[in-house]
Order: sequence, then structure tokens, then C-alpha cells
Amino acid sequence: MARYESENIPMENIGYTDSRHWAIFEQCDTDKNGYITVDELAVFISTHETSCNFIPRRVIKKIYQNADKDKDQKLSFQEFVNLVESQDFQSLVHKCITTYVHHLIPHPKQEISLRSARSGDTPYYLKRSGDQEGADLCDEYSCFPPPVFMLLISILEFALFITDELTQEGSSLTATGVTGRYLLYDPDKKKEIWRFVTYMFVHIGYNHIITNLVVQLALGIPLEMVNKWWRVLLIYFLGGIAGSLAHSIIDGEIRLGGASGGVYALMTAHLAQVIMNWDSLRFASVQLVVFGLIISIDLGTASYQRYYLQELNGIGVTCHLGGALAGLLVGIYVLRNIHQTTLEKYIWWAALVLYIFLMIGAIVATIVI
Repeated sequence: MARYESENIPMENIGYTDSRHWAIFEQCDTDKNGYITVDELAVFISTHETSCNFIPRRVIKKIYQNADKDKDQKLSFQEFVNLVESQDFQSLVHKCITTYVHHLIPHPKQEISLRSARSGDTPYYLKRSGDQEGADLCDEYSCFPPPVFMLLISILEFALFITDELTQEGSSLTATGVTGRYLLYDPDKKKEIWRFVTYMFVHIGYNHIITNLVVQLALGIPLEMVNKWWRVLLIYFLGGIAGSLAHSIIDGEIRLGGASGGVYALMTAHLAQVIMNWDSLRFASVQLVVFGLIISIDLGTASYQRYYLQELNGIGVTCHLGGALAGLLVGIYVLRNIHQTTLEKYIWWAALVLYIFLMIGAIVATIVI
């Protein structure tokens, strides 16, 4: 295989595409011997202020081992070019090389776009692709299709609330309006099983509905942008159902209304997304702590007031707890996992089995009690 020594390659003899490869190659080749070692590649990635500095060393080694065709523990320039132009490695190096090109190699974006469209010689890493191993979860945010599910659900909930207020002023405070009478969870009407879901569309007062709508839009839209609408739909409604089942078992004598079960499911779904994409998130531990504290403080305060101080504050604590647990478990096996590890596969199965077991138990308990 031909070797390319750094001091023997005049830049004027390198083509347009190779010149961009060479600029990156020189950055990696710190000892200027014309070859790149795995340590040089790892140091280069970890020391540059780019969005690539989170790439695990195992991924770097995989890139390197596949590129080192003659197994001499070093990459020549030709091996490097073969690597970055190989379609087989798009999922491994797309994120890193794209960042290097944009930050290290100044070039007119429109010219490169036109050149690639005409000549087809632009390296693959200048192109966008779909789900990729080693990709940053932040890159998966998309506004197409538009995240309309949470918006439509929120509009529907508000429309039902206003319907009750317009037809019977003040009825929302007692859930005695048109929608409240037929949709609210009522312990005396457990046989009307639709109420275990439709209670989510009935809110008690303006504060209740405004708070829930604001929080569910703030939490649901980002989830929907990454995971698409149907995953968020599952989490939202399965969390709501779990919340009503938990409420019927523990606080079954109290009527229940509001989307809080679904809202708490969205909260803990964010925790699930952090857990299952730990290697793909830059600040996973920070996000885990922040969401964990918010949920723990809110649930802890409500539980203390409800069960220790015996305050009937109108908060369905068990519904919140049921929705939160369901959101975590459903989120683990429903939300997207950019790069699944062996441990995460076990967590996935554990969450699925535990959710099914708990839901069957809750349904049986609701029927028996």
C-alpha cells in the first residue's frame, strides 16, 4: 500500500476533496511522522472544543481498527482517506468529522453544496443522515413532522374546560358541567371504564388547567421533537391510566380529575430518556439530578401534606405517583435509544416486565376492591 509522508505531499498536488482530508489529518498527526496512532486520534478528539468530545474511546478504537487495514497500529493518509470516504463508517464518524470540517476548514457553504451536487466528490460526512451510532441525541430534534400532538391535546382539554364554564358558570370548580359529569373519574361509577382515561380531560378551576397545560407543553413538545408523536401519546395516556388505577386502589373514595397523571409521566419520561441515552448526552448527570429533584420535591411535599398532615388539598398524590412510575417504565422501553448498550438492554426488558406486572396487578386490585 502506498504511504504518504507529510513532508512529501505538496498541497498543490492534492485535489479539492483531499485537501480537506489532509487538513484534518495534519491536525491529528501531532508528531508529524505521516501516520496517526489511536492515541493521537483520541487526544485530538478529546482536546478540541467541539460537540465530538463526548465520543467514547471504544467508538474511537472501533473506527481505528477497521481503518487500519494492514494492522500495523498506525494510519497512513491513504488509510485515513479510505476510512472517511467509506459508507460503512458513516454511523461512527459522521458527527465528529462534520464538526471538524465546519470548525477547522473554512469554506463557502454554498460552493461546497453546489460542487457536491454536480461532481459527487464531496465526502459523505458533509451530508446529513438519520439515526446513527454515536450520534448526539440533540441532533435528533426535528420539527418535521411538526410536534402537534401535545398542542392538540392541550387545545382539546382547554376547549372542554371552557365548554363547561360557558354552559354553566363556575361548574369547573365542582366538575358538575357537561363534560365533568360524563368524563370525571367517579368511585361510584367504576363500571364506566372510560372514566379511567377521560378524567384527564376534566380540570378543576383555572389554576389547575393552566398549570397542567403549561407544564405538559413545556415537557411534551421537546420529547415529541425527538421521539415523534406516537411515543409521547403512549407515555401520556398510559401514565394517565396508571395514575387513575393507583388512585382507585388507595384513594378510591375520592373523585379524580385533571391530566396530572399524564404530566408526571412526561416528567419521568425525561428521566428515562437520560438513563437510556447516557452516552449520547453531554450533561446526563446534571439532567438526571435536576429532573429527579423537581419530581421528588413536588411529590414529597404533596405526600407530606396529604398523608402526614392529613390536609385535603385536592391533590391526587397517588395519581401523580402512578403516572410518574408509569412514565419512567414506559419511557425506558418506548423512547428512542441512540446507542443501546448491553446493560440498557437488560434495563429495557426489566422495565417492560415490571410495567406489565404492575398494570395487571393494579387492574385486578381495582376490580376486587
